[in-house]
Amino acid sequence: MKSRFALIAATAAGLLAASYTVTLAAQATPPDIAAAIADASRPQAQKDVDALRKPAELMTFAGVKRGDKVVELVPGGGYVTRIISKIVGPTGKVYAVNLPTFNERFKAGLDPIKSDPGFANLVVLEQRYIDMTFPEPVDVVWTSENYHDFQNQGMFSTDTATMNKAVFAALKPGGVYIVTDYPGAAGTGKTQTQSLHRIDPAVIKQEVTAAGFVLEAESNALANPSDILTTRSGQPSTQVLYKFRKPR
Repeated sequence: MKSRFALIAATAAGLLAASYTVTLAAQATPPDIAAAIADASRPQAQKDVDALRKPAELMTFAGVKRGDKVVELVPGGGYVTRIISKIVGPTGKVYAVNLPTFNERFKAGLDPIKSDPGFANLVVLEQRYIDMTFPEPVDVVWTSENYHDFQNQGMFSTDTATMNKAVFAALKPGGVYIVTDYPGAAGTGKTQTQSLHRIDPAVIKQEVTAAGFVLEAESNALANPSDILTTRSGQPSTQVLYKFRKPR
């Protein structure tokens, strides 16, 4: 039995290594990011998952800063939304974009934030991701844990090739597109997006770079060595973390 578990662990490590290459060393957390994470208005339930979601590493890697204009796709319960709003501050803007197909319960996750005057820089929109537009060019477009969902039928269904082109058009030259998601084993393509809620990282890279982006950096900050990549995803499963750049 022990040998079987050892074989599974070794296989998992090989699959994980094949999925992506770490290219970014650990960085110190900028003061604005640290302050946003420590903000007293954050719900305790969200603070409780910081050890899994690692917001300091995530935001530092992304390079979100004061004054940035940020688009967040699938804001959900607002975990990322709250942090980014505090980082970019009153001179920045957060466009939290839900698909029109999302049910009302799913969209209600932002209600406590929308009604809070401390988040006056938040604009909540409903747009199709394939032809979304904004009143100004933006610095960052962000999607967490959902790229695989766009491949499936139902309320998330989106043509990601067209969506990535819309993201490209929305960004300023030099702007970044941040994607985190749950990886499947190399070679699985899109075959597990529904059953395991995982996607082959090569698919993300291929589709996003096909829209004109350059993969600038990737990080293992959200890696979990215990994730064997063959079970249904969900925190604390491994996530890939990519920063794509629109050429200047």
